[in-house]
Amino acid sequence: NLTPGPDVLYSVANGLRNGWRAGVVAALGIMAGCFVHITAAAIGLSALVAASSTAFALLKWLGGAYLLYVGAILLLSRRGAALAPDAPGLIAESEDPIRASTTKPLKNVFVQGFWTNALNPKVALFFLAFLPQFIAPDAPHKTQAFVLLGLLFNFNGLWVDIGWALSAAWLARRVAAVQRGMHWLQRAAG
Repeated sequence: NLTPGPDVLYSVANGLRNGWRAGVVAALGIMAGCFVHITAAAIGLSALVAASSTAFALLKWLGGAYLLYVGAILLLSRRGAALAPDAPGLIAESEDPIRASTTKPLKNVFVQGFWTNALNPKVALFFLAFLPQFIAPDAPHKTQAFVLLGLLFNFNGLWVDIGWALSAAWLARRVAAVQRGMHWLQRAAG
C-alpha cells in the first residue's frame, strides 16, 4: 500500500492541484475500483483472466490505454490552471474564465480514480499472487477468506492514499515553489 504507483500518483496529483477534498475523493474512487479486483478474485474470475493470455492481454491493453489517456490529460493541461480552494462540489472554482474551464466535479475525480484502479492489471496480479498465500489450502470458505483479506487490503490502502493526498494538499498550500511549479508537476505525473 505504501509503494507509489498509479493510485498514489492520482491521489497526490489531485491533492496537490485541487485540495484535500479532491485528494480524498480520488482515494475513495481508487478504493471503489479495488472492489472490482476483490470480487473478481473471490469468484475466481481473476484466475481465469490470468490463465487466458487473450483475456489478460485485453485487460492489460485497456488499463494501459486508460493510463495513457489520464497521462495525456495531465500533459496537455493549461498552464493557467491554479491550485483550487477546497470547494465542496467543484474543483478550481474561479471567476477567471481560463481557470473556470478547468473546473471538474468531484464525481469525475471519483470516477477517474475508480477506473485507474479497476483497469490496473498489476492489482489483479497482486490479488492472484499474494492473497492466496494467506489462505490455507484446506480452508472450508476460501471465497470468504479472499473477500476478508481483500477488504483488509482495501481498508489499509484507503488510509494510505488519503494520507498521501492530505500530505500533498498540505504541502501545496504551504510551499510557494510547489504552487509555482504545479504545471510541471502535472506534466511529470502525466
